[in-house]
Amino acid sequence: MYQLLAYLRHWLLRSGNAHGLHSPFVFGLYTTVIRHDGEFRAYPLVEKRRQELLASDQVLDVTDFGAGSQVAGAGGRRRAVRDIARHAAKSPRLAQLLFRLVNHFQPATILELGTSLGLTTAYLALADSRSQVLTFEGCPNTAAVARQTFEQLKITNVQLVEGNLDATLPATLADLDKPLDFVFFDGNHRYEPTLRYFEACLAKAHEHSVFVLDDIHWSAEMEQAWAAIKAHSAVTITVDLFYVGLVFFRKKQPRQDFWLRY
Repeated sequence: MYQLLAYLRHWLLRSGNAHGLHSPFVFGLYTTVIRHDGEFRAYPLVEKRRQELLASDQVLDVTDFGAGSQVAGAGGRRRAVRDIARHAAKSPRLAQLLFRLVNHFQPATILELGTSLGLTTAYLALADSRSQVLTFEGCPNTAAVARQTFEQLKITNVQLVEGNLDATLPATLADLDKPLDFVFFDGNHRYEPTLRYFEACLAKAHEHSVFVLDDIHWSAEMEQAWAAIKAHSAVTITVDLFYVGLVFFRKKQPRQDFWLRY
């Protein structure tokens, strides 16, 4: 119910389309990337794997270190792979948006906080084979299925980091000898961890980095986290697409927040 009311507020009271966009950067991004409706060769490849997972009879003992999915809740429990693919994996529409963002900005180093079954990771990796994708998954059994996804799709530019994100993210960032160009935050849907992960990644970011936060209107707590990130002194542009929020640090751009329909 909370998300439905948030959606109605976004659609009816705040959001708009390309008309009236006075930022050339955001206008170009919205019209050529966000609203792009063409096909890429990678789309059917990943979607074929999705259909296989949706038809799977496999059941996993799942360990969840975060706030849980909107369906399953937190904690350890047995879950069918088909249910994870249906409810926890990003929809084709959102995963393909991430593909287009990577294809457009061509980041060299990508972080994904929350691998799940590897479908969104596959989109990130296939968007630019020259990129290095570091993806984090807390559940060993879920990570094993994700590795099968990468193997089946012949993806070689992904490194999967397994374990509790509170421990693995700081350790990985400390060892990382290059800046972060693109980060997708989908690891924990709580206020404090979201801001902590944001600050940790921000230390490795640069002016042209792109941060994407998932489920920014999932709960009051996530909306508070999104508001805090929008107000951060390092942030210059945010784009609220309801399902995800885009964050930019471009110093030459005037500080602006956009609410757009997607």
